[in-house]
Amino acid sequence: MAAACLIGATRSTTCRDTQAATHLKLISILIIFFTSIIGISFPVLLARYFQGKPVYDRATLIIKCFAAGVILSTSLVHVLPDAFGALSDCHVASKHPWKDFPFAGLITLIGVLLALLVDLTASAHVEQHGQGHGDGDGDGDGDGEYTVVGTQEEMVGKKVSDVSVKVEIMGEVDLVKVKQRLVSQVLEIGIIFHSVIIGVTMGMSQNKCTIRPLVAALAFHQIFEGMGLGGCIAQAGFSFGTVAYMCFMFAVTTPMGIVLGMIIFSITGYDDSNPNALIMEGLLGSLSSGVLVYMGLVDLIAVDFFHNKLMSSAPWLKKASFIALALGSTSMSILALWA
Repeated sequence: MAAACLIGATRSTTCRDTQAATHLKLISILIIFFTSIIGISFPVLLARYFQGKPVYDRATLIIKCFAAGVILSTSLVHVLPDAFGALSDCHVASKHPWKDFPFAGLITLIGVLLALLVDLTASAHVEQHGQGHGDGDGDGDGDGEYTVVGTQEEMVGKKVSDVSVKVEIMGEVDLVKVKQRLVSQVLEIGIIFHSVIIGVTMGMSQNKCTIRPLVAALAFHQIFEGMGLGGCIAQAGFSFGTVAYMCFMFAVTTPMGIVLGMIIFSITGYDDSNPNALIMEGLLGSLSSGVLVYMGLVDLIAVDFFHNKLMSSAPWLKKASFIALALGSTSMSILALWA
């Protein structure tokens, strides 16, 4: 292991050029920002184009399945291996307690359980809130009865039971919409963790040989990751202001991480091979991976393929959605060859 560290240090020294690395990082900030905007805006604009048309629900479902494949591949092919690599680096794995226990796997598990806890807590709150508002007598006991609101003329010729069923269905639709918004927000948090780690790592690096190929690879990486997040945002039905804010936050996170990494290097002198930086990268990456694995499998794939009435009503749509899922996973996985 000591010999491997010595060889790695020799290679790093030959490529170390602070001025050239800084120039590449400044270029990458602009490239990554614009490619992120393109990636996350594309599914949002596509969904708005189909809005109001008969194929709107089917189009957003296929976009979301492609997004689920991208998210799952991001967590398992990009984030998790990087986290394991950081914590198994010779500068870290040769010391206690990092050489005694697979911390990357443990923190990933904690990330999964944390995402489950957030999901359960938020779902319980949403359901309780919905029952409280759906309670006709206002006592909050959640008996599921609804008071029909309307003038006497509006109610003529209508059965109260039919109206109650319609109101109940509307309440269920609202709960689904709130859940979709929650999923989009938690996904963005997990992706932001990942983006900050990527940005800080690049910002701290002074290795021009590493940064140069990363600029192009990360540009494509941000396009597909943005398409994944944008697909979920498109289906959640946010207001225009919220959509714009979420898109902007995704676009600026990695460039801000690069700037933060450059500031950290200028203040501390730590580069991306520093043991403390590797430990932080490994822990945050593992946590982010756990969150993304849970959200991808449980809140995106399982919900759409097993609990979506539209999917079960059209066999061809299930096939198209699976193909979209496979394409999203494959596209993001191929990028692991470069980033």
